[in-house]
Amino acid sequence: MSHRIQLRTVPYDHPDAVKLDDQVQLEYQERYDGEGDVTFLDPAMFAAPHGLYLLAYDATDTPVASGGWRSQDENDEGYSDGDAELKRMYVVPEARGLGLARRILAVLEEDARAAGRLRMVLETGDQQPEAIALYLSAGYTPSPKFGHYRFHTSSRCMAKPLNPSPADTTPSPAGV
Repeated sequence: MSHRIQLRTVPYDHPDAVKLDDQVQLEYQERYDGEGDVTFLDPAMFAAPHGLYLLAYDATDTPVASGGWRSQDENDEGYSDGDAELKRMYVVPEARGLGLARRILAVLEEDARAAGRLRMVLETGDQQPEAIALYLSAGYTPSPKFGHYRFHTSSRCMAKPLNPSPADTTPSPAGV
């Protein structure tokens, strides 16, 4: 089915994006017995070149997954200059297991890298083991906490460098 999935760039306030955001909020409420993610998000945060918001559509043109990134720089919430923050990664239950989150993640990472961002960061929670497993398998490592939920015990923050380090780009001497 994944070859019939089409990724499209949309504004964060596109009706299909709002629909999926409403669904992920319900899932957050169920998993965390709370109100969902109350992090302030403005559609302009996801506008190029400072971000990107993607939806995945199936063969019937139904939105089945979402994800975006927004630029962050050093501030009092614990971000660093050059950060790209992953937001609203979500796959509807009936489309899980198809690799959609991994596909969206790869596109978001490449777009953030092309925009000059240095590191992709994300915040998830201890009640989302599937998300944690995905990010660990994609090269993310635990990081100091940042963002709206940085003081919550259930919060899990992760990061992944987007650009190769200078050591990775220096040619090694012949024969080494």
